[in-house]
Amino acid sequence: HGPCPLSDNLEQTTVCSFGSLESQPDFRTPEFEEFNGKPDSLFFNDGQRRIDFVLVYEDESRKETNKKGSNEKQRRKRRAYESNLMCDGLHLEATRSILDDKLVFVKVHAPWEVLCTYAEIMHIKLPLKPNDLKTRSSAFGNFSWFTKVLQVDESIIKPEQEFFTAPFEKNRMNDFYIQDRDTFFNPATRSRIVYFILSRVMYQVRDNVKKFGINRLVSSGIYKAAFPLHDCNFSHKSEDLSCPSERYLLYREWAHPRSIYKKQPLDLIRKYYGEKIGIYFAWLGYYTQMLFLAAVVGVACFLYGYFNQNNCTWSKEVCDPDIGGKIIMCPQCDEHCSFWNLNITCESSKEQERVPFTTWGKCVRITLCASAVLFWILLIIASVIGIIVYRLSVFIVFSTELPETLNGTVSIQKYLTPQTATSITASLISFVIIMILNIIYEKVAIMITNFELPRTQTDYENSLTMKMFLFQFVNYYSSCFYIAFFKGKFVGYPGDPVYWLGKYRNEECDPGGCLLELTTQLTIIMGGKAIWNNIQEVLLPWVKNLIGRCRTVSSAEKISPRWEQDYHLQLMGKLGLFYEYLEMIIQFGFVTLFVASFPLAPLLALVNNILEIRVDAWKMTTQYRRMVPEKAQDIGAWQPIMQGIAILAVVTNAMIIAFTSDMIPRLVYYWSFSVPPYGNHTHYTMEGYINSTLSIFNVADFKNQSKGNPDPKAVIPTTCRQVLLTCLKTRIVISGTHLDTNSSTNTTSTTGT
Repeated sequence: HGPCPLSDNLEQTTVCSFGSLESQPDFRTPEFEEFNGKPDSLFFNDGQRRIDFVLVYEDESRKETNKKGSNEKQRRKRRAYESNLMCDGLHLEATRSILDDKLVFVKVHAPWEVLCTYAEIMHIKLPLKPNDLKTRSSAFGNFSWFTKVLQVDESIIKPEQEFFTAPFEKNRMNDFYIQDRDTFFNPATRSRIVYFILSRVMYQVRDNVKKFGINRLVSSGIYKAAFPLHDCNFSHKSEDLSCPSERYLLYREWAHPRSIYKKQPLDLIRKYYGEKIGIYFAWLGYYTQMLFLAAVVGVACFLYGYFNQNNCTWSKEVCDPDIGGKIIMCPQCDEHCSFWNLNITCESSKEQERVPFTTWGKCVRITLCASAVLFWILLIIASVIGIIVYRLSVFIVFSTELPETLNGTVSIQKYLTPQTATSITASLISFVIIMILNIIYEKVAIMITNFELPRTQTDYENSLTMKMFLFQFVNYYSSCFYIAFFKGKFVGYPGDPVYWLGKYRNEECDPGGCLLELTTQLTIIMGGKAIWNNIQEVLLPWVKNLIGRCRTVSSAEKISPRWEQDYHLQLMGKLGLFYEYLEMIIQFGFVTLFVASFPLAPLLALVNNILEIRVDAWKMTTQYRRMVPEKAQDIGAWQPIMQGIAILAVVTNAMIIAFTSDMIPRLVYYWSFSVPPYGNHTHYTMEGYINSTLSIFNVADFKNQSKGNPDPKAVIPTTCRQVLLTCLKTRIVISGTHLDTNSSTNTTSTTGT
């Protein structure tokens, strides 16, 4: 292969031995070989050495824009890097592209000695002997006839043999279970070892600063890509009978839509993609199974409420023209809103309530990064305030325009009230703002984390995880928390309302409560997010690959090798799994934090996750290059985040039941105020509940701007009604004070007490 020079005096390009470019101008270079016409081959042209990794670069001599100085520097760095790889014991073979003669594919093979050396350095656990311990029988053994339908066909995907393992040591090689040197290290382990080497080999030293690693070379454009190979085409088995065609098996028994009801072949996923991806799919499958019970309970609550909505006493009172139709409510905004009858909220009232640096440098970096994160969180809060201002201002417009626009269309007016129109449009705008801020902050968070210079990849991912989750938690949930716990709580009373920013009258909840609006917000954000994620995960990679195939359609009749087919697939990226976890954690928050308001959330999450597993499997096996296998022990920083969300969910749902819903006031009325001494009914009932919760206010005491803008032809009422605040009702109950339920109405002063 020629001598192994040490450095380039001009660029100080480091290689593994001694000498300089002037005295020994020949680097060790890979041999060029023509494609042998075998599209499924995973070996060098000799048919013996397996391809463990592929590097792709564009030949500078054939580039359209030939910048001699820049191209020559890139060529030297690449030649030095490849020479160092060969000096480290790797075998390289280069082949020019069949479809684009500017591209060159460098195939990398790690021989046995190199694999053994680095397996010991990396403490890779390898088989000692077969596991001879008996496995426990399943608790569901009596249902084997049923579970067998859900299992993967063992005649297609054979169960993996289990072994006792230990970190590999070369001096104890005889203790390991080595039956065949070619298969002792499986393809995933081989690729992982080669990537470890590629990430640490130097290609340049300048001003005593060492530059090394394939990632730098790819990001600087010296190489266009670096990836391990898929073992075959996903749609058919390899023509090479010695190839196990694991990609094809995964597609057929895991990623294909017809396998949606089957369990995942986790052992094969782990073997093919590595432990990190295997753990993700195992966790996602377990989480999806746990959603099943929650979905059943949620559906039961929803169906109970749906079928009993017409038997609800307080709903009947609201919808009754002789009760709700005669109760005149106070205007909900100044000047432009008119008095209105309670029975226009008939539909909403039917919604049932359901239960290595310097310390100083590190401090500076952390301070700057924390300040940046705080700035973006404040930006989210500002956007929420903007949405609130939109709600306040557009409600006045809808209150004025909707009755005139929908005049005569009773069926539409029944559902499209000003409050509903405001809620839906605000939720849609909120969703758009959320997605825009997510896209921007994603790039900012990566820049901030890169600026922190974490020591390891695990530290990097944990730091990025906390930033992205903190941001998205505030981004996704802030509007929901506002509706659940703040909206309608500080509105004052008719005649003397509370104003926002001294101009906008604070918005009130619908007489049926804010839960319906919270459900609308959750449905739009959760559903819109699922649709957007599927577009990103399925449609975009498919379109990009389709465009790539169209560009090479003129050469479609040519047989292309496995490495060239994989090159034209999409790159998953190092943060690919990070975004998958983040998507599921945000969904977990929607499912748990506000489930008391939206009991169908677990069902939607269950359906989404069943599809998500197969969509992720489909895109990994068909649309993306094979990822470098990585080790992992657990799901990392996501575990404590989920525990925190679960604890917070208990608090938020308790507060929704206690303060946002009318569950407690209704129970208090049923057991205390409906019967003597406070009530005049002979038995416990909800009759009269609506009337007991409405205060009476004298219109004559209103300020001019609060009197509303009634129809000039209509008779201005002398009094109007207003819903008591939940906190006020609770205080009344606790203090032992009771409303006068002996009269047909509950008379109060203009302060609403």
